[in-house]
Amino acid sequence: MNAAGKQTGDTNHWGSFEPYAQLVISQLPRAASVTLFDSKGELRWSTDPTTGPDLVTLIEETLALAQSGPESHGELRMLAGGLPVYVCWLRSDAGSPIAILAIACRAADTEARSFALVHALLRPALECLRRDLLARAAIFDLGHRVSSLDKDLELLLADPGTKGESAGDDSDELKGILQQANDYLRCAMSALFVPDKGIVLIRSTSGKLPDSQMVTRTHRQLLSMAQIRREPVIINQLAPNNAAGAVPYRILSCPLKHASGRATGVLALFRDESAEEFLDRDARLGDVLARKAASVIESSFDAMSGLYTRQAFEHRVRAVVTEPNRATAWSALYIDSDQLHVINDNFGMHVGDGIITQIGELLRRRLPRSAFAARISGDRFAVLLPTGLEDAAQFAESLRDGAEQLGTLRGDSRLHVSISIGVAPFEREARELMHSLAAAETACKAAKDRGRNRVAVYEPNDASIVRRFTDINIASRVREAIEADRLRFDAQLILPFGSSEHSRPHYELLLRMIDEDGKTVGPDRFLSAANRYQLMPTIDRWVVQKAIALLKPHAALLAARPCVFAINFSGQSLNDDAFGDFLLEQIESSGLNPAIFCFELTENATVASISRAEVLMRRLRRLGCGVALDDFGTGLSSLSYLRQLPVTMLKIDGSFVRDILKDARAESMVRAIAQLSRSMGIGTVAEYVETEEIRARVASLGVDYGQGFAIGQPAPFIDLLSIELPLLASAATVDCTTEERMPEALAANM
Repeated sequence: MNAAGKQTGDTNHWGSFEPYAQLVISQLPRAASVTLFDSKGELRWSTDPTTGPDLVTLIEETLALAQSGPESHGELRMLAGGLPVYVCWLRSDAGSPIAILAIACRAADTEARSFALVHALLRPALECLRRDLLARAAIFDLGHRVSSLDKDLELLLADPGTKGESAGDDSDELKGILQQANDYLRCAMSALFVPDKGIVLIRSTSGKLPDSQMVTRTHRQLLSMAQIRREPVIINQLAPNNAAGAVPYRILSCPLKHASGRATGVLALFRDESAEEFLDRDARLGDVLARKAASVIESSFDAMSGLYTRQAFEHRVRAVVTEPNRATAWSALYIDSDQLHVINDNFGMHVGDGIITQIGELLRRRLPRSAFAARISGDRFAVLLPTGLEDAAQFAESLRDGAEQLGTLRGDSRLHVSISIGVAPFEREARELMHSLAAAETACKAAKDRGRNRVAVYEPNDASIVRRFTDINIASRVREAIEADRLRFDAQLILPFGSSEHSRPHYELLLRMIDEDGKTVGPDRFLSAANRYQLMPTIDRWVVQKAIALLKPHAALLAARPCVFAINFSGQSLNDDAFGDFLLEQIESSGLNPAIFCFELTENATVASISRAEVLMRRLRRLGCGVALDDFGTGLSSLSYLRQLPVTMLKIDGSFVRDILKDARAESMVRAIAQLSRSMGIGTVAEYVETEEIRARVASLGVDYGQGFAIGQPAPFIDLLSIELPLLASAATVDCTTEERMPEALAANM
């Protein structure tokens, strides 16, 4: 016999049992070997270094008997060759097996000793061994718990910032938290979603690509679950792999909670379906990580605007802009709300706070990828764009226009909202952020000096004067273009999704200016100056007269109303006392069917002059023209005025349509507008239908028309008149008594 004995397998708390082997041998001198197995039949220790497979097989056969009841202590078994083996079952205090002791003896022992006699002889030694095993297991379990607690403490104290990344950058901190989840909780992947802040982060274990498609499929359900349950949720029970939408992961979903208790996001942890199940301890650690993430977000984002705090903005900008591989051209925007103190005095501080919140939402919604924005103080904001000055100025102008649309009526008073924006190159070498923003701030002040509600681009000499000269120059160029007939139309198709009472194709006439060199200038370049210098009524009159002049030669073809032409006019014209009479006189004297016209007004311009708008709309409707509200849904009083206005079409603002595939609220808004319009007999148009996926979604929501690059790109209006209009008129003549539809030949040209 090998007195030293041997250990096998994963020892954990088993160790050596040499003293117990000696006790057994002292009671059974003919014992050939003493072997210890665990409750699953795994060999743990033996005095015989060459334990044969026969003994292992014998133990496996007796496992079922060991589980049969606590009253059984074991049995006598025979190995090949007539060697007796005494199999003794060691049990816990509750009676469940914890180990099996096998004593193999020489054949002579079988003649004199039964199992009952041997067990009685060995009872004291077996009891000592049983208690030792229980004590070792308890000590091992305690050590495991202490080790787990040490890891928990390490997780609590660990800095979530990842190595090699800039400290203080909230994005890096959040990525570090996801990495901690993968490391400490043995996850294959982790993800963080905070919709209000536009945060979507996914981190997988090293060397593996994140399963983004699966995360996309599940994130909405996890967010809904977090908002409802507000506590960690373990999902270990998975659907079968062949089930529809099966997710091959175990999931731990932990809500990110605001100080008010509301769930603002979710930390989702994923383990492969073959990995161990998530336990309550994992849920507690996941909750710790979720609290860490919520704390990082709370300290990095301004509660009122949802934008970065000034400190977080500085960290973020410093980390990104100083990287050598980043874009070389950066522009800064400095934004100041106009006369917010007047709003606070007249309507209350809570209304002023609401304006700040809305401006923050406007910025978050429109920020391009890789851009950053912050509320740096009070009602002042800063934006950093990875682009040149010209594109930055266009972006700033879109923000200014969007802020202007936030105004509405409150009681008997008009709430005017506007912002002034300065645009300048971003000084990457400046030591402090405010030094880098100094030029943009200077330009912003120049914009305020010039009357507020405008964009000023910084120039080294005199920002205000240079910008004023630029605006005056553009305005003079617009006047020259009108006089020289250097304005032209593009037409963009507005196509019905199906057959209905609103099934005729429409075309929106889009204004373009031709400069002195023959180059086309888009409306974003000249309409803002035209608005500032009150040129819009002149432009609107030119548009009406030119459109009618171009359509008159085709009056016979248009008599059957094969299509409709949408023409825009401005809020300035709406406030012009003579414009309404001019418009109706032009239509009546044209000889054209008035039903081919649909006149568009922006929702905010309509609400700003609601009485004038209603009167003019009713006059146009009595004449037979259509009337559309453009950018519908962005105003704060959309529904309250819709009932009294005789509109025939609502153009759903493109900001909702653009985000319809990723924003549940945008989808709900589009669906609600479509349902409301259908119940009121009003047609609907979805703007910015830029992809086939968006096209299919808005059509499924009940929208009547689509407009955007997935429907048709703008093309010269004269091409429409010479090529497509005859096809449309021919189709209208053939099909005038049946369902109206676009000819296949025309559809092929789109």
